[in-house]
Amino acid sequence: MFASPTYRGRFAPSPTGELHAGSLVTAVAGWLRARQAGGQWLLRMEDIDPQREVDGAAHTILAELQRLGLAADGAVMYQSTRERAYQAALDSLRDRNLVFPCRCSRADLAASGGVHRDGKCVVDTGCSRAPAWRLRVPDVAIAFDDIAQGPQRQNLREAVGDFVVQRADGCWAYQLACVVDDAAQGITEVVRGIDLLDSTARQIHLQKLLGLPTPRYLHIPLVTDRHGRKLSKSDADQPLAGQPAVQVLRAALAWLGLPAATLEKPACTALLASAVRDFDISRLDVPGPQG
Repeated sequence: MFASPTYRGRFAPSPTGELHAGSLVTAVAGWLRARQAGGQWLLRMEDIDPQREVDGAAHTILAELQRLGLAADGAVMYQSTRERAYQAALDSLRDRNLVFPCRCSRADLAASGGVHRDGKCVVDTGCSRAPAWRLRVPDVAIAFDDIAQGPQRQNLREAVGDFVVQRADGCWAYQLACVVDDAAQGITEVVRGIDLLDSTARQIHLQKLLGLPTPRYLHIPLVTDRHGRKLSKSDADQPLAGQPAVQVLRAALAWLGLPAATLEKPACTALLASAVRDFDISRLDVPGPQG
């Protein structure tokens, strides 16, 4: 147990389908961390990619969280309303020549090694294709300590190269939008799945360039099936809305290592109250440090 009245966490789902087990575990872990700290837990809907969104999914996700007793401390932020904030961030980077227009397609990059480096496009500058905007990534190593995964270090130039902050179709890239919104919401700790651990160095680099604070990071193990396959909306895994709330919550808490006595509680309210007391990240099944 720890206490920090200034703690602010968040859950930021994408409305590409109904809430599934993997996302719920992340939501529960973040909610428990906020409650243990005596802080706040906020919601953000990452609805900036209309082509991937499912009609009604945002409402369904929020309704399911409410059904399970995962109350947020404030209004939901919708990224679809944040265009001006993202544009201001891009303008700041562009004014300092930290980004450049790029007309390379994925196929172009794949044919040339797969990574864009040193601001050098592999297509002719006269190409008529609409450009994306990429960040100029220097030869720099970003190091940070993840609360669950331990020390991390990534050389951005070698690992990811010049990365996209605005796509060619005008949609804002996850890295930029996430950084801008975490700062706007005053997030002090990001709890998310380990599949996003690789994004963290890029986000820390962007935070430094934009003069934004860097929160703490806690990446939790992914929920998998008995074959080790990640459970996700993209795999059409069974949504949770039709299942009993207590059963759904027990499964999420069990995955997070909560003791059997906690899981015996008969209602969501009692389950969550006991889980706030008993949740311990040292019980998470995590791999060794990433290099």
